[in-house]
Amino acid sequence: MDVTHSVSGGFGGVAWLGEALILVSWWKPMFVLPFFLGWAWLVSNVFDKHAGRFYLNREGWNAMHVTMGLVGVLAALLMPIPEAWGFVVGLAALLIFLGADIGIFVLVTNANEKVPDQHKLKLDLSSLAAAKQAKADAKLAATVTLRINNASGVTMQPPAKETPEFEVRAVAETIFTRAQVARAYQAELVPVKKEAYQLRFLVDGVKQPVEEVPAGNAIAIMDFWKSCTELDLKDRRRKLSGKCEVVADETKVEVKVESAGTQAGMKLTLTFDPSNALDRKPEDLGLLESQMEALKEMVNGTGVVLLAAPALNGRTTSMYAISQMHDAYTSNVQTLEFEQEATLEGIRQTVFSQADGVEFSTTLRSILRRDPDVVAVAELPDTDSALESAKGDNDRARVYVSLKTDSALAAVQVYTKAAGDPEVVSKALSGVVAQKLVRRLCTNCRVPYQPPPELLKKLGLPPGKIKQLYKKGGQVLIRNKPEVCPVCGGVGYTGQVGVFEVYPFGPDEKVLIKDQNWAGLRAAMRKQGVPTIQQAALRRVIEGVTSVEEVTRITAPPRKPGSSGARKPAKPA
Repeated sequence: MDVTHSVSGGFGGVAWLGEALILVSWWKPMFVLPFFLGWAWLVSNVFDKHAGRFYLNREGWNAMHVTMGLVGVLAALLMPIPEAWGFVVGLAALLIFLGADIGIFVLVTNANEKVPDQHKLKLDLSSLAAAKQAKADAKLAATVTLRINNASGVTMQPPAKETPEFEVRAVAETIFTRAQVARAYQAELVPVKKEAYQLRFLVDGVKQPVEEVPAGNAIAIMDFWKSCTELDLKDRRRKLSGKCEVVADETKVEVKVESAGTQAGMKLTLTFDPSNALDRKPEDLGLLESQMEALKEMVNGTGVVLLAAPALNGRTTSMYAISQMHDAYTSNVQTLEFEQEATLEGIRQTVFSQADGVEFSTTLRSILRRDPDVVAVAELPDTDSALESAKGDNDRARVYVSLKTDSALAAVQVYTKAAGDPEVVSKALSGVVAQKLVRRLCTNCRVPYQPPPELLKKLGLPPGKIKQLYKKGGQVLIRNKPEVCPVCGGVGYTGQVGVFEVYPFGPDEKVLIKDQNWAGLRAAMRKQGVPTIQQAALRRVIEGVTSVEEVTRITAPPRKPGSSGARKPAKPA
């Protein structure tokens, strides 16, 4: 017995069972599929792994991806607009939803402190060609995986396998890769014994010994990096410097190569992306609000301002940032440097070269006589240069003098001694800005604790108001098992922030400088009521940015090897 049923549609027609109902045209999925598959590959192979690696609420992000993808596909296939226009609008809606999903993930995760700068995602399609070339080079050389462009921009081809040159390049690339994984700003090879060199990484301002390298291997590695920057391989005594570019996957890294002779042998230093480290706005340096206001007043004034910091503590970065606080298009702003570390827009940068046969002091005097509004002097190599900087037109021009010293008071002492004329210095000095860098606690693994009252009393902090501080961790719990923190690599810190002391000088301070009354000057600086470096650092401790141990490290008096802790005398400029 045949039984037939009919189904009436909303369009006035009748469809009988056994007849096919085509709700979506067969060709529509053919257009949708490529976009959807590309998005799905990106989400599953990049975004999901990225969220898992840095503990970025993986489940929540995956839920968002699925929702956005589903809504986009439904919009593409079921858009309630007749004929082909409906599909065009639907396809556009799909692209909007998928693109929004990608953009939201990149923007939000890049702003998360758990993601280090070198691992932030970039939507840069221009890098695909470079990545493709790098993979092609990797096929030619199994363990030589990096593309290295020398100082002339020419790609250095991998040597033939099973040759000594190939092995040297492979080891040199390994040093680079390990430094990147460790988040090192610098890597250096230093002679420590007659037959051995030591490989060290500078990570967040702290040098970390990595391993010893036989002298013969170390020299071959140093010669390789020097050849990348086209430096003279035979010159092992003079200080030489050059740059090359290393391409790893889709990331381009500028490498500054420096070699110099020491009593024990040649030393090599690799600095990674030095220009990026110098690209800071004044508000990003770490000054407290009151210090920033005092600095702005200095910028609007005249005379000499000293910029002081120990080595590798952001002195050049601050000099560049403060110089750019002046409007270079309405003022004549210049710098005098031994080496141009970065390009400053609108600022005339003069690089001093001893090969020209002119003294540094003569070059500085020539610049100051051309009526500049602002001059930033990166170094003071001799007494004449210090005196020239103090004798300029201090009623009209602002001169910043950068000094490698430990504190604001030490900077004034060093500058006065270098110039040799306290009266001239006292008339010229308008203030001093001193700084040090403290490491930031890794927010992924820092450990909260309740500080004991005796610790707070020792630090000069109110015991009743501070309930919690943080210290470094280095480990996180994964499935109830402690593992090395993937963000900081177990160090407990990621990145650095500056801590400052900013002192303007008025008539009273100038008299004390003229009389070289350093005890009186120290007391006068304290009476100003502005935070010292230690007080600024403790403010960062209270905020959870850094730790008490880190403040102790950067504020402890410098020690001589084998000494009981006596303070080092200030070095001459």
